[in-house]
Amino acid sequence: MTIIEQVLQFLASEMNKPILYQDFSQSWFQYLSLLLMIILTVILVKHLKGASVVKVRKYLFIFSIILITFEIYKQIIFTYQGGWNYQWYAFPFQFCSTPMYVALYASLTKNKKLREMMIAFLGTFGLFAGLAVMLYPVSVYVTTIGINIQTMVHHGSMAAIGFALLATQIKLESKTIIKAAPVFITLVFIALILNLVHNTWIQDGTFNMFFINSIHNNDLPILNMIQPVVPYFIYLLVYTFGFTFVAYIVLLVGIFVKRVQRVKEYSSSYSQES
Repeated sequence: MTIIEQVLQFLASEMNKPILYQDFSQSWFQYLSLLLMIILTVILVKHLKGASVVKVRKYLFIFSIILITFEIYKQIIFTYQGGWNYQWYAFPFQFCSTPMYVALYASLTKNKKLREMMIAFLGTFGLFAGLAVMLYPVSVYVTTIGINIQTMVHHGSMAAIGFALLATQIKLESKTIIKAAPVFITLVFIALILNLVHNTWIQDGTFNMFFINSIHNNDLPILNMIQPVVPYFIYLLVYTFGFTFVAYIVLLVGIFVKRVQRVKEYSSSYSQES
């Protein structure tokens, strides 16, 4: 066995599959992941509040590089565990994979409008996706400790950077969703193309990017009941509008919190003047 194989074997070491919301001895991995996510969120909000464009771009670049590095590690481990046969189901273009690409582009582009669109996406769609997995990670936990660490770093960072951007860098108004939605729609279109390419020319294993491949069913709540009973085009519309609606709710929550804070600040100021 070569040194590289020994290292990979170590990284692919096994652990008990983490259990959700039980006592600490059983669910310590989940609780630790949530705690670290909260700490990271507080740090990012502090550092991004009032930050310059250059500083925001720097943080987005660091965020994307960390996620991409962990993603490369995941791809190597899955391929190694598959006898060095690439595992197409793990191809890194699921919905939760896209924030690392979007953040990288946002950190590098000099186009202000595009950067604002990317940041709006990360603070709405990205925040929703990362937080959903962190709060209910049952479908992402496995018995490989390195993969569990990777997925918690990935989704926890998504939630943290998304929350920080929503709190400090995004204009909290309803029409902000109009900036974020085109990014999501573009990513859905790319996923459609990738699914078509795999279905036509590769046809190796399961390939279901964004869970919208017409030849595969999905396990997403609600959508898994809709897909089998409606035409494919209708399913795509439901999928796109459904995710956009949830992202819009995230934005509305941010708007509501901001208004509550303003009311409290006004009340405090009025009390002091009185």
